[in-house]
Amino acid sequence: MKFSELYQDGQFHHSIEVFPPKTDKSRETLITELTALQATKPAYVSVTYGAMGSTRDLTKDLAIQIHDDFKCPTAFHFTCVGADREAIKNYVTELANRDLKLVVALRGDKPQNQSTFTPPQNGFRYASELVGYLKSIGDFSIAVAGYPEKHAEAVSLEDDINHLKEKVDAGADIIITQLFFQNERYYDWVEKIRAKGINIPVVAGIMPMRNAAQIKRITGLCGASLPQDLLSQIERFQDDADSIVKLGIDHASKQCLDLRKQGVAGIHFYCLNKADSVLAVLNNMGIKS
Repeated sequence: MKFSELYQDGQFHHSIEVFPPKTDKSRETLITELTALQATKPAYVSVTYGAMGSTRDLTKDLAIQIHDDFKCPTAFHFTCVGADREAIKNYVTELANRDLKLVVALRGDKPQNQSTFTPPQNGFRYASELVGYLKSIGDFSIAVAGYPEKHAEAVSLEDDINHLKEKVDAGADIIITQLFFQNERYYDWVEKIRAKGINIPVVAGIMPMRNAAQIKRITGLCGASLPQDLLSQIERFQDDADSIVKLGIDHASKQCLDLRKQGVAGIHFYCLNKADSVLAVLNNMGIKS
């Protein structure tokens, strides 16, 4: 399966993103959570890639396990960080030989102690370069990231959209957005990228919040904004874990119902390795396990 084939049927699809746990116990827990999520028949599961390539082998191993054990289309993330062309080729070829050819290609985060991103020797500075290289060495289907409120390092939204166009022109099949909490910003951004000639499917990234401090940290890092009414409720319930989880489900459900009504190609759930909130949102959408 290729991303481009999946989103050609005109049907709504949901997908799941997980990150590789670092202990055997947490990995077992994740597999239990994924078993519950698999009952909803996600189109694919994607496995993230740690900062500075720190989970490179864990990402590979987990992607293979999900693909083999669940018989589910599985995408692996890969970034420009810490890998030259030869290392990239060896890594992705090993996964391709296991029939994993769905790639989420990203530039990756710059080290916290650096003001700008420095590419590795004989590596890549931009995600568009990585996309082009992957297309040149194998039959990979590639998703790239889009930022409805612009990438944190971009000088402007227009500049960021220009970079997105470069990734698409290099061979991307779909765009998966950064998480967002205001659908209006997503719709405005989609209108802008379509005007730039970016016509590939756009999948909306949604994260049902689970923890007040965590969501403030994540939005602070990625630049996603919280509407004032939602922020006020987060402040009100920040010491009440159950209420925050319920708030996250309620808000994400409203977002997803509206997105589906407006004809979004798909929703990619950043599930934080937990099934319950996503299952509740899907249930509210009429997608049951």
